[in-house]
Amino acid sequence: MLPAELIADYLSPMLPQPTSMTPSGRPRERIRCVLFDIYGTLFISGSGDIGVSKKASPQVQKLNHLLQQFNIRKRLRDLIQELFQAIEDEHRRLRNAGIDYPEIEIDRIWKQILNIDDLALVRRFAIQYELIVNPVYPMPNLENTLAACRQKNIAMGIISNAQFFTPLLFEWFLGAGLEKLGFHPDLIFLSYQIRHAKPSTKSFEKAAAAIAARGLKTSSALYVGNDMLNDIYPAIQLGFQTALFAGDARSLRLRPENSRCSDLPVDIILTDLGQLIGYLV
Repeated sequence: MLPAELIADYLSPMLPQPTSMTPSGRPRERIRCVLFDIYGTLFISGSGDIGVSKKASPQVQKLNHLLQQFNIRKRLRDLIQELFQAIEDEHRRLRNAGIDYPEIEIDRIWKQILNIDDLALVRRFAIQYELIVNPVYPMPNLENTLAACRQKNIAMGIISNAQFFTPLLFEWFLGAGLEKLGFHPDLIFLSYQIRHAKPSTKSFEKAAAAIAARGLKTSSALYVGNDMLNDIYPAIQLGFQTALFAGDARSLRLRPENSRCSDLPVDIILTDLGQLIGYLV
């Protein structure tokens, strides 16, 4: 979709920022399946999570250059305001249609704003915009953790707020797509495809059904995420075991002010992805 040399310009190394938490807990039963969140869990997210930040970007020069590259004759400030408004309008439309936590398709939003019919061109723009405003980099021990799951025949899946470009992260950084890395197609649930964003339980319901279809108990599946509301809360509702990933202060979301999270139990706390390997037998 984009030349490798162009993508490489955006992929700068980052390190996670330590948190004050310590590893703890243990599984309630043998783990047969692991489902992961992506942003803030498998990948460091410079903005803390996927999504368009409403804060002023420090990358204004890069963004202005991007507009010039695509011959977009709008001021950056106006373009961003249009983006926020279009997202809010689509969220409102989907909520009116009965979706409690709606998810947009960002390429369709950009197509509307940029008034460009060529979807491939719009996606090239959307990818570069995202990599500027939300730089990402693999969490330490990501490859080792995925390899351990494969070696121990642990079924792997994903439940994540995501957009069309999210699966490309694995190809850019790890040199392989999701399936080659061991993720099962029937256990991958990305919000932009389902149109429900976490903390909706919709993706978790679909995952529970897929796990049952494999002859496994939902309680034998572990969900790993960095957000007590978006990840741990809905996972518990569907009977998953849970692991809070507390390995990066940018993305750790404890949400003590939220009544659904204040006394929420967690089976395992991880401060490094590699710690998960010790729980796999």
